Amino acid sequence: MKPGDKVVMNNKYYVSAENKSRIWTVASEPWMCCGTLVVKLEGKSGGYAVDGLDTISE
Repeated sequence: MKPGDKVVMNNKYYVSAENKSRIWTVASEPWMCCGTLVVKLEGKSGGYAVDGLDTISE
């Protein structure tokens, strides 16, 4: 996963109804946070676990 990738949140973690179908853009390189690999998503504060995201092709 790299900056600019388009992703959607999968069902590994709880996802609100408004975020379920939203397409996010990755805004950072992955980094480790508390033992979990995370990335920054445009429009979302903090990091989000990489394993909770699925990359989509445009």
